[in-house]
Amino acid sequence: MPYTELVDILHNWYAASRRQALPWRAPPQHLNDPYHVWLSEIMLQQTTVKAVIPYFLKFTHAWPRIEDLAAAPLEDVLDNWAGLGYYARARNLHKCAQYVVANHGGRFPEAYDALLTLPGIGPYTAGAIATIAFGRPAPVMDGNIERIVARLFCIQEMLPAAKPIYRSHVEQIFANDIQHPGDIAQALMDIGATICTPTAPQCMLCPLRLHCCAADAGTMNTYPRKAAKAPVPEKHAYVYIVRNAHGQIAAERRAAKGLLGGMLGLPTSDWVTIDQPLPDLEPGEGEVAQVRHVFTHFALTLHIVAADAHPAPANVVWMTMSADTYKKFPTLFAKVIRLIA
Repeated sequence: MPYTELVDILHNWYAASRRQALPWRAPPQHLNDPYHVWLSEIMLQQTTVKAVIPYFLKFTHAWPRIEDLAAAPLEDVLDNWAGLGYYARARNLHKCAQYVVANHGGRFPEAYDALLTLPGIGPYTAGAIATIAFGRPAPVMDGNIERIVARLFCIQEMLPAAKPIYRSHVEQIFANDIQHPGDIAQALMDIGATICTPTAPQCMLCPLRLHCCAADAGTMNTYPRKAAKAPVPEKHAYVYIVRNAHGQIAAERRAAKGLLGGMLGLPTSDWVTIDQPLPDLEPGEGEVAQVRHVFTHFALTLHIVAADAHPAPANVVWMTMSADTYKKFPTLFAKVIRLIA
C-alpha cells in the first residue's frame, strides 16, 4: 500500500471518528498548545487516558501556564501527581518546566532535535510535540503505533530488535504528510488505543483493515512479536502504622533521590529480596495484612504492621485519617491506607 494512500485514509478517519473528549486536543487541522501536548504526553506514558484526564485538568487549573508550573514548589507538584505512578515523570516535568522558562523564555523549541535536549523528553515525546503542536513532520512511535505498523506490514522480527524497522515505516508515513502531520499522529494513537488493541482488535471498525497484512491473514494477535519476558523479581518489607494520641498516622517525605523520591510515604523497613529475612518485630507489634504492588522492574509485598510504639520517622508528617487521605499518597502506600482506614 502506498504511504500516501495510508495518509489520506488516516486524515479522513480522524476528521470523522477521532476521540472527542480529550481536553488537551485542538480540532482537526489546528495546532495544539505545546504546553498541553507536553503535559498530556508525559502523563500518558504507561498510563491510560481515563486515568490521566482528571490529573491533566487538575494541573492546568493549578498551573495554567508553564511559567506557573515552573514557579511551583516541587513538593506541590509531587503531591498533585500522587496516584498517577512513575513519579520520576513528575520530577522531570518540574525540571523541564524550569528549564524551558529559564532557557527558552517559556516557549518550547519547535525542532525535534532541540526538543530532545529538554529534561525528561525522549524521542516519542519530542516527536509528539513537534508534530502535534508545531506541525513539523517527525516520527511519532509509541506502543500503540508500533502495534499498528507491525500488523499492517506483518513484521516478523522480534521486539525490541525490530524497532528500527518499525521506525522506518513510521518515518515514511510522516514524510508523506506535510500539511497536518499532527492529525496523522493522533489518528494512529486513537486507532491503537481504541481499535487496534493488544487483544481482540476490532478489525471491522478499522479504517486500515483492507490494507492490513495481519487482518487479511487473521493473525492480528501474533503481532507485534516480542521476546519472552523474564519473571518479575519479588521483594518484601514491613510498613509500620504508627499512631499518635490523636489517632493520626505517621507519614514521611521520602528522600528526593530514588524510587518514589520526594513523595509522601509511610515508614518501612528496608525493601529486601523475598529470600531475605525481615527484621524481628518489637513486642506489641503484629502483622495485620499485606499488600502487593508491581513496579516496572520488580514486585513488592508490604507486610502491614500495627506499631504504635515504633519510633516515628525523623521527618514525620502526622496525617489525620479521612475518606480521601489515600489520595495524598502514591499508589503503593494508598493501598495500605485504604486497608487500614
